[in-house]
Amino acid sequence: MHKIYSRFRFRIPKVGLPKHKGSPFIKMVIILMIAFLTVIFILNAVEPIFSELCREKAKSIATIVSNKQATEVMRKYSYDELFSIEKDNDGNIRMIKSNVIPMNEIISDVPNRIQEEINNMGRGDIEIALRQFYRN
Repeated sequence: MHKIYSRFRFRIPKVGLPKHKGSPFIKMVIILMIAFLTVIFILNAVEPIFSELCREKAKSIATIVSNKQATEVMRKYSYDELFSIEKDNDGNIRMIKSNVIPMNEIISDVPNRIQEEINNMGRGDIEIALRQFYRN
């Protein structure tokens, strides 16, 4: 008879957590570390999206407030108060002069009113739909 070739087998010891009274504590620490790393990963993924949405919301609010306040300030003035038109003897317009005093009042009043309204708004909530996270 012929001898069948067999190779030498290595015995690898089993590797695992030590089994003693402290093992539930070790398991708990590992679970907490995994949970903590998962939360960090999710927050890092969501933060740029959230920042961009907040920036866009702030721009939108600032635009609405500026337009509203500029319209309210300009309501107090008429065209004749801001500009004076000089004509020659034939009725042709020779010069249009701007009245500096009312224009300076507008220039100083509009930003002050915008800032005042934004300060009065206080902190607001920004609502974000979950579908906006899926798009990005």
